[in-house]
Amino acid sequence: MKKLKKTADLTVAVIGGGNVGTQFACVCASKGCEVRVYTSRSSEFSDTLELVDEFGAITYGSIGLASSDMKAVIDGADVIFVTNPAFMLEDIASVMLPYITEGQIIVVLPGTGGAEYAFHDCLDKGAVLCGVQRVPAVARLEQYGKRVRCEGLRKEMFLASIPRSYAADVSGFIAELFGIPCTPLPCYLCVTLTPSNPILHTTRLRTLFEDYSEGMIYDSCPLFYGEWSDRSSELLLKCDQELQDMISLMDKADLRSVKSLKIHYESEDVSALTDKLRSIESLHNIPTPMIKVDGGYIPDLGSRYFKADFPYGLAIIESFAEVLSYDAVNIRQTMEWYRKVTGDNRWFSVEEHGILSIGDIYDFYHC
Repeated sequence: MKKLKKTADLTVAVIGGGNVGTQFACVCASKGCEVRVYTSRSSEFSDTLELVDEFGAITYGSIGLASSDMKAVIDGADVIFVTNPAFMLEDIASVMLPYITEGQIIVVLPGTGGAEYAFHDCLDKGAVLCGVQRVPAVARLEQYGKRVRCEGLRKEMFLASIPRSYAADVSGFIAELFGIPCTPLPCYLCVTLTPSNPILHTTRLRTLFEDYSEGMIYDSCPLFYGEWSDRSSELLLKCDQELQDMISLMDKADLRSVKSLKIHYESEDVSALTDKLRSIESLHNIPTPMIKVDGGYIPDLGSRYFKADFPYGLAIIESFAEVLSYDAVNIRQTMEWYRKVTGDNRWFSVEEHGILSIGDIYDFYHC
């Protein structure tokens, strides 16, 4: 197994110049890594990036290259951080593939959304795939290619890898970058089934726009978390419980790290969860993805909340339920709502990746 070098000796490629990409590029550069950024807006990137934390402290990091040339960015890189939304992963993986070499470490942030399927050909070339359960903080660009604000740094991160023997080494690197523990997970399925955005965003959108049809206009654009409702909490907890039921069926896999949202948010019931989600300061002012039109607002069906978290998030969990012969009724109905509202009738099928039974799940993920 190839070991990572000292952090200051690493060459790091960051794919994507958005919120998380700018955060990781700046942090890695501040630790002495040679950093290259792949972005279609390379001319807007400054040589020095700035990260402002919630206390106003600024971290500076000087990058070596910002380019739209994938070969120039990832050639010889030790670690490649992929920060694009899930609906872009297949396309990004295909652009990366010709330049991937054996032993390169690809870290997808977060690792949900079917990354293990999108980067399958890169794995066949000898790359290592890693995914984190959740990103380290809420990151928001203040100036593209220059400055990002990050709030709510997690107390701990969790990472899985394929092959899984790399998880401890890469976790140590992540821990050194952010100064927080990063725990290696036993298999990548622990990341795939994480009840984060694929359940969190989708249930909220369904309850916000349950009766939506084309032509409807809403008077206002509510805060996504700051005005979270009990109805959203109720559906979220039902979907969370269905996922936990599915996990209990896969009893030969170590999925203890896929914790219920009741544990993650320290909330045992609907009202407690609503209060918790409304009170998270770093999330409070995030608006619902909507578009302003004459007379009010309409849902932004092109936002990543729709384009990523349904067809590349909740749909994967729905497909696992089918393999397990488990009727995840609330997850299924939420996907049916999405398909009706958007007209996107695609179905994600893990069977297309050779997963036809619970035994195939264990074999695919080396559980």
